[in-house]
Amino acid sequence: MHAPRTRVQRRPVHGVLLLDKPLGLSSNQALQKAKWLLRAEKAGHTGTLDPLATGVLPLCFGAATKFSQLHLDADKVYETTVRLGVRTATADAEGDVIDTRPVTCTPGQVVEVLDRFMGEIHQVPPMHSALKKDGKALYEYARDGETVEREPRRVTIHAIELLDMRLQGDAPHLTLRVACSKGTYIRTLGEDIGEALACGGHLTALRRVATGPFDVADAITLDSLEALGESERLDALRPVESLLPGHERVMLDAEHAGRFLSGVRRRGDWPDQPHVAVFGPAPADPQAAVLLGTAHTQGGELIPGRLLSPTDIQQILDLSEAQAS
Repeated sequence: MHAPRTRVQRRPVHGVLLLDKPLGLSSNQALQKAKWLLRAEKAGHTGTLDPLATGVLPLCFGAATKFSQLHLDADKVYETTVRLGVRTATADAEGDVIDTRPVTCTPGQVVEVLDRFMGEIHQVPPMHSALKKDGKALYEYARDGETVEREPRRVTIHAIELLDMRLQGDAPHLTLRVACSKGTYIRTLGEDIGEALACGGHLTALRRVATGPFDVADAITLDSLEALGESERLDALRPVESLLPGHERVMLDAEHAGRFLSGVRRRGDWPDQPHVAVFGPAPADPQAAVLLGTAHTQGGELIPGRLLSPTDIQQILDLSEAQAS
């Protein structure tokens, strides 16, 4: 007989975990593992990484899930290796080889081609992607052997740095560091660079080293998180407001904070700002500030956006007290 499974006692957890996602796990699998380790009630992520990609994946818990959507528009930085001379069905190492060609390009041609991909470009999304058409993910069509028409998408490549280049030998390749806008498919970029060099190519490695303000150097692995004690795991969380780095900070007094949390606009001498993070005094310590939610200011009014609930705020305060003691 199988031993009964131990039921995890969930608890309210609020904050952001910067995870260094391992190779082979989907973003959701990594999220569920971290959620289990933290015993968190509610969790979500800020956009996915392919199972074959590693690197920084911000995970949101509790109140942080209310602001995860804001991070989807963040710019990204990747490091990737493009194997030249070989094309695959998926544009990465998972797919079957569909074409091989000799690599005859020169270093000068490589530099010229990389320059060509700088700035605003158009990409056709790969069939092996989670993008949906008619309510069905493209990879589902691809799995059934179907190819459907995809509209080119406009993305921006802010910078391409050539970290390593080998044009001779058994495995000619380029290693690149790419800073790009949201929605950029690095697999497609690698494949397109290979085509521009007249030899084809596919990705053999992909690592996200930064997303928005978050850097992989500050991320924690699942193994490291599991090795920590339970209270230390909570210490690995960043505050909810770490998702709001570009927001103007506004501090309200206790009376205005209460009305703001009820969704009532406040009047003040604030200049017009599209993105505002609103704080109020902590009940037990008026000198301490606690996040209330987001807003925008227009015509001297503070107009509520996404708000934390009083329960969320109290749980965040209780968690801070427990960690401080």
